[in-house]
Amino acid sequence: MKTRGLSRTAAVMCGALLLAGCSAGNPETSSAPAAATAWPDPGASLQGVTLTLWMSTQTASMADNVIKAFEAKTGAKVNKVVIPDVYETNAPTKLATGAKPDLATWQPTGSMLALLKPATDLQSLDGAPWLAKQTPAIQKLGLVDGRHYAAFVNVPSVLGIFYNKAVFKKAGITDTPRNFQELLADAQKIKATGVAPFFGAAGDQWPTQWWPQVLLAEASKSGLWERVSQNKEKFTDPTILGAVEQFQDMVKQGLFNKDDKTSKYTESGPALLKGKAAMVLQLTSFASLMQSTADTATIDREIGWFPISKDGNLATSVPGGDNALVAFKSGDAKREAGARQFLRFWLETYYPEYVKSAGTVSIEPAVPAPDGVPEVVKQATAALDDAAGSMQQNAAVNPDFYVNLANMVNGTMTPEQVTSTTQSQFAQLAQALGIKGF
Repeated sequence: MKTRGLSRTAAVMCGALLLAGCSAGNPETSSAPAAATAWPDPGASLQGVTLTLWMSTQTASMADNVIKAFEAKTGAKVNKVVIPDVYETNAPTKLATGAKPDLATWQPTGSMLALLKPATDLQSLDGAPWLAKQTPAIQKLGLVDGRHYAAFVNVPSVLGIFYNKAVFKKAGITDTPRNFQELLADAQKIKATGVAPFFGAAGDQWPTQWWPQVLLAEASKSGLWERVSQNKEKFTDPTILGAVEQFQDMVKQGLFNKDDKTSKYTESGPALLKGKAAMVLQLTSFASLMQSTADTATIDREIGWFPISKDGNLATSVPGGDNALVAFKSGDAKREAGARQFLRFWLETYYPEYVKSAGTVSIEPAVPAPDGVPEVVKQATAALDDAAGSMQQNAAVNPDFYVNLANMVNGTMTPEQVTSTTQSQFAQLAQALGIKGF
């Protein structure tokens, strides 16, 4: 899935949600334990109960098989409503008018969950029976104020380098780089062979944000985005500014495809598979783009993957809108219980079948991945266990970092302008949400 910086969207979200008293949560703050929640049997009768499920155009068909099986088993009716793009804008706008679903797909990051006023408007999923079955990395995600509000159904993407094995071999590279400086050294070897070391897609803007973020992985582990969210560190300070400057240096050195300024994300998969570029820094979901033009055997044979960070091989986690669902408080006890039952059915009763039909990696160790999942996806998934949190995951709000970086690639902004503009946007969004320190 494509995961963009969402501040333009978030600005509209804040405006809509502030009408309803929007406030931000702090993922590091612990609240008093919630009251015990009843978890209905996944197959219990729900005759006469209708649940409303909001989905984006991107996730529109994701739950179709689950819904069909759930309705057949329980007698419930699930009314699927596809909210048109941009989902992250239009869904909150509908909420602000008083419309409210029972369930919805949602990006399970602290900042995005906080916009839904989880303490008052979302059901807490603490104690959900499926949580203990999921991998430890998943159990640590989807929290606001120490409580679970997101039910993960798909593994979150992580950032890493997809590379063409044949291009590496031609350049004499036998081992994958162990840190960013080794990556840059390998890029120069590849450039000398006449192949673009990296494929960028600044024409789509959003892929630009990944380069500074992987350079900030170690800093993220040490609390960078929490400090930024508390206004104790800024984008203009040396750590983030240095990462942006490093990215600009890579562009100036000609390490990207010549049409980087106008090229699109959809072009990056074919370019890597054909060896027109040696590497693509992208989310795990990039494998799906490659699968649209190549089979799994081809991908396994020709494409490799490794995580990268400034000082080592640390991956960066970026949960997306197709990863999880939230359950709203409707005030109707039967529907609220029905929503919890639907999540149980999906993540317990139906989960092995869901993983098989979706052709995806399982987030439950007891459920094996189906045949046909590329090795690069399995490798990226394994890297999630020790991954650093991205800006999307750990920061209180998400500014237009990617737009500003794309402007830098196009030569209309300097690194200093990128970071100062992004910091101003961050502060404005934080103030709108009433975040302490801004």
